[in-house]
Amino acid sequence: MRRFHKIAGVLISLLCLGFVPRGASAVAQEAQPVSFELQVQPIMAARGCSTGACHGKQRGQNGFQLSLLGFDPEFDYAALTMNARGRRVFPAAPDQSLLLLKATGQAPHGGGQRFKVESDEYRILRAWIVAGLPRRVADEPKLTAVTAAPTEQFMKPGETLQLQVTAHYSDGSTEDVTRMAMFQSNESAIVAVDDDGLIEAGPIPGEASIMARYMNVIATCNVAIPLAGEVPDELYAALPRNNFVDELVWQKLKSLGITPSPPVDDAKFMRRVYIDIIGTLPTPDEVREFLADPSTDKRQHLIDRLLDRPEYAEHWANKWADLLRPNPYRVGIKAVLNYDYWIRDSFRQNKPYDQFVRELIAAQGSTWHNGAATLFRDRRSPDEMTTLVTQLFLGIRLECAKCHHHVFEKWSQDDFYSFAAYFARVGYKGTGLSTPISGGEEIVLTAKSGSVSHPLTGEVLQPRPLFNEAPPIDPDTDPREALAAWVTSKDNDYFAPAAVNRIWNDLMGRGLVMPVDDLRATNPPSNGPLLEALANDFRDKQFNLKEVIRTITSSYVYALSSEPTDRNIADTQNYSRHYRQRLRAEVMLDAVADITGVPNTFAAMPPGSRAKEIWTHRVDSLFLDTFGRPDPNQDPPCERQEDATVTQALHMMNATELHSRVTSDKGRAAKLAASDKTPEQIVEELYLLVYARVPDSEEREFGNKLFEAATDQAGRKQATEDLLWALLNTPEFLFKD
Repeated sequence: MRRFHKIAGVLISLLCLGFVPRGASAVAQEAQPVSFELQVQPIMAARGCSTGACHGKQRGQNGFQLSLLGFDPEFDYAALTMNARGRRVFPAAPDQSLLLLKATGQAPHGGGQRFKVESDEYRILRAWIVAGLPRRVADEPKLTAVTAAPTEQFMKPGETLQLQVTAHYSDGSTEDVTRMAMFQSNESAIVAVDDDGLIEAGPIPGEASIMARYMNVIATCNVAIPLAGEVPDELYAALPRNNFVDELVWQKLKSLGITPSPPVDDAKFMRRVYIDIIGTLPTPDEVREFLADPSTDKRQHLIDRLLDRPEYAEHWANKWADLLRPNPYRVGIKAVLNYDYWIRDSFRQNKPYDQFVRELIAAQGSTWHNGAATLFRDRRSPDEMTTLVTQLFLGIRLECAKCHHHVFEKWSQDDFYSFAAYFARVGYKGTGLSTPISGGEEIVLTAKSGSVSHPLTGEVLQPRPLFNEAPPIDPDTDPREALAAWVTSKDNDYFAPAAVNRIWNDLMGRGLVMPVDDLRATNPPSNGPLLEALANDFRDKQFNLKEVIRTITSSYVYALSSEPTDRNIADTQNYSRHYRQRLRAEVMLDAVADITGVPNTFAAMPPGSRAKEIWTHRVDSLFLDTFGRPDPNQDPPCERQEDATVTQALHMMNATELHSRVTSDKGRAAKLAASDKTPEQIVEELYLLVYARVPDSEEREFGNKLFEAATDQAGRKQATEDLLWALLNTPEFLFKD
């Protein structure tokens, strides 16, 4: 028996090397060549063997590991033919191979039956085993592209459509690979797709993108289900068009049969645009002046004035601080202070966005003198910088490609580490980090040498961009300068769209692409032509951030009401109405300070500082933490909690600090109560402070009743405080509408 095992082992080894001994089965000699990469690996992916839920996860399954979705052919070939002493495939008796027995359910298999004995999958895998497990076949072509047909389709609820996937090869040949493709819908409740590529429209009008993956190459089909019923073309033709934003939004709504909500009045528009541009509520006098202005272009003039106010810089710099500013306990208090100042000063100068990004990516010098250099004090390795730069400035989440081929995109490990090579020569001089509190100065410089190697092959990789051509690298200069030029180039198809999508999200309540930093073919924009037009306008206006904000806020679409109609109530991504947002934590706290007349006090900040001016999330504030300020221990880019919570409602009703502001003897309520204003005037003043509008007749009547029982000054003060507290605890205050 031992002699038989030895002979069988030699025979298997010879077969694995491609030798077929004389007298072997004619089937082995006459079998058609089977390509491991073009036929075997696609089967493993399509039938779920190499997915993250099975053998494709980090440690495999039951001792058998494959690369995720077949991104590493060499690894998978070794796993199938050599690991476990070659027990998984048996050329001498192919039907007894564990690969076939388990997949067909003839042997115990945790994954169950993946295909049948009479299937094409079984036939192909068996032929590959019989042929001696060849790694490659002669004149094997390369997969160059994958297409899906159709690419766009309008469907009716309940309608079905078979998607066809075609592989294109380097020798000019094509093949229908629908059966071997993997499918996924990004909105399965709207449009579903099964394992065979059969698309089914659900009952809800909307849109979805269907991803078809074959051998880590992806194609998409965008499906839309218009709202039932006819809308006359004249309705869309009559809609106002302040700029190209309106035209492109109306075109999209028309294609889906959705109609827009009516516009808001001047008061609501004013509050909305104040919050969006400068993060501050208008004062009662500003509201009165604006509402009394009879000019037809007063909204545009208001936008222009707000963009010139100093609060603009602090408000928008505060947004970018979430994305860039690190923990001072890690990189040092002085370094973070300088970094924060550099960010804010860039917005005060209205620095062009491309210049802002170039100065960050290629930052050098002392962290005590050049705040931008603190970025590299925090992110100290090429792979860390790669994930940050691609996500923030290109909207590409490349993190997956650090360990394996990107699951939803074309990026490979080679792409990731070739990009990381741009940061290989970042050098440091100084004391370095000494957590928990780093205090020393550090110099960021260009080292004389440095390299990045592929984690699997060990090959030293040269710096290479993700796409297109990058400027050549001068051996005497920092490679990051070439990278910065490539990232910010007008020819970069991701740089401008990623920036304008982020701004659109802030202003409109939802990005054209969501999440805002995840631009990819399998996550298409809700309005592709609009995203492209905004990006082109951004480039044409020399990457001026203020101009993007001016364009969006000047559009008719921006001023639509949030009240739904019967033909847009289900729309959550096409901007047929305004999407309400809870006020940003800093905006809300500053508004509370302005309304109550009691200024903020923060540790490590000058007296009277605004919440949006805080230089680190380490500054204590229970209010800011409650309303979604990022965890101070979280690494940038930080995500905020956008949803309203029970804790927030309880805080507004019960917080000691908020109560003390409302009831302060030096606060707004006390001063109004002590003034010679009538109860009706006090009610109007409070509504103007909190809502930036005058109360309606019912609200006036309710407010006046609160003062009827106020027979003395104390009662008058109590009524003023009660009304102010009640207004602060309403959604109209807490949300931007």
